[in-house]
Amino acid sequence: MSDDRPYVGARTPRREDPRLLVGRGRFAGDISLPGMAHAVIVRSPVAHGRLTRCETGAARAASGVLDVLTPADAAGVRLPCVALAPGQAGHSYPVLEETVRYAGQPVAVVVALTAQAAADAAGLLDFGFEEFPAVVGAERALLGDAPLLYPEWGTNLVTDFEIGDADCEEVIAGAAHVVEMTFRIGRAAPSPMEPRGITASWDGGSLTIWASTQAPHHVRDHAAQALGLAQHRVRVIGCDVGGGFGAKEHLYPDETLVCLAAIRSGRPVKWVEPRADHLGATLPARDALHRGRLALDAEGRFLALHCDILGDLGAHPSNVGISPIAVSAVMLPGPYRFERAGARVRAAVTTTTPTGSYRGFGQPEATWTRERLVDEAARRLGLDPVELRLRNMIGPEELPCETRTWQSYDSGDYPAALRTLRDLVRVSPSHDGRRRGVGFSCHVESTGMGPSAEMKAAGIQSGGFETSVVRMEPDASVVVSAGVAGIGQGIETTLAQLAADRVGVPLERVQVLLGDTAATPYSPVGSIASRSLTVGGAALIRAAARLRDRIVAIAAHQLEVAPEDLEADGQAVRVKGDPGARRTLEEIAASAWRGWDLPEGMPPGLEERATHDPAAYTYAYGAHAAAVAVDPETGAVEVEGYWVVGDSGTLVNPAIVEGQIRGGVAQGIGMALTEEVVYSPDGQPLAEYLLPTTREVPAIEVVLMETPSPVTPGGMKGAGEAGVIGPPAAIGNAVAAALPEIAARITAIPLTPEVVWSLLERGRGDDGGHG
Repeated sequence: MSDDRPYVGARTPRREDPRLLVGRGRFAGDISLPGMAHAVIVRSPVAHGRLTRCETGAARAASGVLDVLTPADAAGVRLPCVALAPGQAGHSYPVLEETVRYAGQPVAVVVALTAQAAADAAGLLDFGFEEFPAVVGAERALLGDAPLLYPEWGTNLVTDFEIGDADCEEVIAGAAHVVEMTFRIGRAAPSPMEPRGITASWDGGSLTIWASTQAPHHVRDHAAQALGLAQHRVRVIGCDVGGGFGAKEHLYPDETLVCLAAIRSGRPVKWVEPRADHLGATLPARDALHRGRLALDAEGRFLALHCDILGDLGAHPSNVGISPIAVSAVMLPGPYRFERAGARVRAAVTTTTPTGSYRGFGQPEATWTRERLVDEAARRLGLDPVELRLRNMIGPEELPCETRTWQSYDSGDYPAALRTLRDLVRVSPSHDGRRRGVGFSCHVESTGMGPSAEMKAAGIQSGGFETSVVRMEPDASVVVSAGVAGIGQGIETTLAQLAADRVGVPLERVQVLLGDTAATPYSPVGSIASRSLTVGGAALIRAAARLRDRIVAIAAHQLEVAPEDLEADGQAVRVKGDPGARRTLEEIAASAWRGWDLPEGMPPGLEERATHDPAAYTYAYGAHAAAVAVDPETGAVEVEGYWVVGDSGTLVNPAIVEGQIRGGVAQGIGMALTEEVVYSPDGQPLAEYLLPTTREVPAIEVVLMETPSPVTPGGMKGAGEAGVIGPPAAIGNAVAAALPEIAARITAIPLTPEVVWSLLERGRGDDGGHG
C-alpha cells in the first residue's frame, strides 16, 4: 500500500490488448455450446403492410430444421421503451407481429442444426403481404395526406414540446442581425466492426445469454420482462465487444426471439447478424431537420439561439425514443453566452428502421447547427470566425453556470481550448487547382449520465447509479467488480489504475471483473453516454477509500497507534519514524480473512461496496479544426489536416483518451463526407453505405487539457464521444470557407462530391445567397 498515486495520469498500456491481439478474445461469434442450434431471422421485404400468408410447411420439413417461429408464436412478447416523450402513445413494441412498418422488420425465425440449414429453410417460407403506402421522411409523415403508421393514434406525430426560454421570439425580432438556416443531418449507421450477436441457452429453469452488449443488466432486465421470467432466472454474460457505439445498448426484437427459440427448443440457439442485414436491422441514428436562428446585436454579441427540431423516429419509438433529439435541444447553446435560448422538439414515425443511440447521442447534430450558424454570421458580418466565438464564449471565471436550456456546466476554460487550437492549425498552400479552407467547431459535451432523479424527471425509466465492489484477497491482491461493461474503451485498464492508486497496491496486483450479471453489481444502463469511468470509476473510488480505511484501522489496532500515525509504502503499513513497526499487506489481509486480531466490532474480511449516484452531469468540452481541399470540378472534399483540443477532466490514462478521440474523429469525418442511410420512396434502404477509410482520415493531432470536475469523485469527465461531436461542423465550415460563393448553402451532411458539385453548379454566377 502506498500513499503515492503513480498510476492515474500514466500512459499505461491497455491490459485488454495482449489477449485481443493474439486472437484470445471471446466474441459473440466465438460461443460454441454442446447441442447448439442456429437461428436465421427472416425479414420483411416490404416497408409497410400486413402479413397475410405465412406458409411454413416446407421449411419445417427441411433437413435439420428444429423450429419455425411466426408472429402467432410470439404473441404478447414486447420490449419496453425506456425513454418516454411527453404525450408518447406507445410505451412498448412487439418483437414479432403481422403489421410491418419497415423493410427489415423480423417476420419469422428459423432454427436448425446448422446455420446453412436454417438459411436454406428460410428460403422455403412462403409469405404474402398486403402492401400499404410507405412514408419516408419526417416532414412527409406530418403532411395531412400521409398514411398513418398507427391509425389508432390519429397522427404520425409522437411528441411536440418546448425546451428553454419561451420568449426567444421577442429577442430575435428585435435583434440587429438574424441568421436563419435550415439544416439536415443524414441518417448514420453505427457500423461496428463486429455486428450484433447472441447465444441463448435454457436449462429448463433458467436462461443464460451470451451477448455482444454494452449493458448486460439492461439486457437481463428486458429479456426477463419480455419473456415473463423472474430476473434471477436470467443470466447475461457480456462477451468481448468489437465496437458498440450505442447500437448495442439494449435488447433487440431479433435477439429476444433467439431467447424465445432457445426456451422452445430446450437447446442453445445462436444468431450472429449478417453484415448485409445491418442497415435494416441495427438501429441507425441522427436523421433530423433543424430550423436554426441565431440573433446578434450590432457589435456581434450573441443574443438568442433557437432551433425547431424535427426528428425521424423510424417505425416506432425505440429503447431511447426521442432522447437524442431532446439532447440536441438541451445542448444547443454550446460554450457560448446567450440572453435567451430554446428549442421546439418534435418527432414523427416513418416506415423506416427505428432510430436509436449512436456515439454523440444528439450532440453532433446540435453542434452542426450552432457552429454553422456562427460561421455564417461571421461571414455576413465580415468578422473572423474564431474572434466571434471568443467574443461570446463563457469564460473560466463564469463557471460553474446554468445555461438557458437547464444544463449546469461544471468547470473548464473554453476560450483557452480555442486559442490553443488556433495556434496548432497549419494550412497547405493551394497549388493544384483545388480550393482550400479551414473550419473551426466548439462544443460542450454532456457526460457521466447518471443523476437518477434527473433521469426520472426526463422520462427515462431507469436509474443512473453505479456500484463497485473492491476486495483485497488473503494474499493482498485486489479484485474489482463493476457493473459497467468493457466495449473496447479500455475500462478494464482505467479501473485497475484507479484501484491501484486508491487502495495503494501495484497495478499488476489488481484484477477487474466485468460483464456478468451473476458476478457483478447491478448497473442500470451500462457503458453508454460517456459514463463508465465517470460514474463507475467514482463508485470504485468510494469503495477503495473505505477499503483503505479498513486496512489502516487493522494496522493501527495491531501496532497500537492512531491511524494518523501510519504511512504506507506499497508493500506495508508502518509507523511514521519507526520503520521497524510495520505490518505487511499480506499480514493484514491474512488476519482480516481469518478474523484474527481485528478492532472491536469489525467483522472478518476485506471487502467494501459503494454506490455512486451522481449529483449532476459532468461537462467535457472541445475545439476542433479541419483543413480541407475541394476540387471545384468534381466536388470532392479531402480533409488534409485535423486538430483537436479537448478537456475530459482528470485524465486517468491520456493514451486511451487520445485513442478515443481519434476514433471518434474518424467516425465524424464519415458523417461529414460519405455516410448516409438513404431510402427509396417505397421505403427500401439503398445498399450503398460508404464508411471512411485511411484515405479519408488524415493524421489527427490531439492536445489534452485537464480541468477536474468538482462534482465527481476523482474529477473525471467522459471522453468516449468527444471525437465524434465536432467533425461535421468543422469540416462543413472548412468547405464553406473554401467555397464562400456557396457558403450559405452548406446546410446538409454528408457533403458528398455529388452534393458539393451540385451546390457549385447552382451557385455559378452568384454569391451563394443568404440562405
